[in-house]
Amino acid sequence: MSLDLSLEAPSSAPDRPADLRAPVVAIVGATGAVGVELLNCLEARNFPVASLKLLASPRSAGQKMRFRGQDLVIEALGPDSFQGVDIALFSAGSGVSKQYAPVAVQAGAVVVDNSSAFRMRADVPLVVPEVNAESMVSHAGIIANPNCVAAIATVALAPLHRAHPIRRLTAATYQAASGAGAAAMEELRQSTAAYLRGEGFEPKVLPHPYAFNLFSHNAEMDEESGYNGEEQKVVAETRRILGTPDLPVGITCIRVPVLRAHAMALHVEFGEVVTPEEARALLAGAPGLKLVDDRARNHFPMPSEASGQDDVLVGRIRRDLGDPSGRTLALFVAGDQLLKGAALNAVQIAERLLRRA
Repeated sequence: MSLDLSLEAPSSAPDRPADLRAPVVAIVGATGAVGVELLNCLEARNFPVASLKLLASPRSAGQKMRFRGQDLVIEALGPDSFQGVDIALFSAGSGVSKQYAPVAVQAGAVVVDNSSAFRMRADVPLVVPEVNAESMVSHAGIIANPNCVAAIATVALAPLHRAHPIRRLTAATYQAASGAGAAAMEELRQSTAAYLRGEGFEPKVLPHPYAFNLFSHNAEMDEESGYNGEEQKVVAETRRILGTPDLPVGITCIRVPVLRAHAMALHVEFGEVVTPEEARALLAGAPGLKLVDDRARNHFPMPSEASGQDDVLVGRIRRDLGDPSGRTLALFVAGDQLLKGAALNAVQIAERLLRRA
């Protein structure tokens, strides 16, 4: 099957047009937290699939996963895994992507990669479909899925940026366990249970106690700058997705004891005064967003409500009192890290790749 790059998006509703040709799809890293969500997204969105290959490490080979009422057998990832595959969804880490994504492309597949391996390569588009789908035109076989914070944040920032270019961004993030994988999610569950029983718990996946605690994101620290790798990724990728290579961005990334939805406080400076009322109007009509901004009930975006939702929640929209010029707004955003921050965004990219018959 030959895929073109028509940017007409398929419907986001579960019912698909009958004229979409069904590709052969592979999921690399099918047993991981994001791999499971990729499978769920393909099924929930009724993604047209001629056949589906589930690929993982040899230790998972032979296990089965359910898809559309059938048991699919997991295969060991290898150099011959991509024969006949049209779209390969990768979520197995940058090392696996660097080794096998070129193999998949050579076999004729288009790769949508969830790792950091290719995100900053000039010949690889970094795509959030609601923000910069047009960049997919220039791909050479690999399309990168962004860092989860950058993906979630730019869905909320892009409608504002289109109307009033952003001059500066300051962010504080509150990041869920899912960003560190299924093992970190389980460590949060176990450590919380131990804490409530009054028992000790020795963390093994994360560097600090997780239950009823929060700490600086556990990515490797750059001692000279004082910023960790997660913060550096978010800065670079947000600039690239928005097409603003020189945008000043200040950020602090914090790991919090939440299972799967990231939240973030964004302070957005524009070149002119933008009222909260105009910002609400721009955000309320934007794709991929749900406005949650009820001052009377003190009801704003929360991880508990964002978990399991395709849409990014945005609210707490107000003037930043720290900027007397009135050109800065404060927002609060929450989005499911496993969905819009990873699997859903990848499937939406794949939907953009489908050619109408």
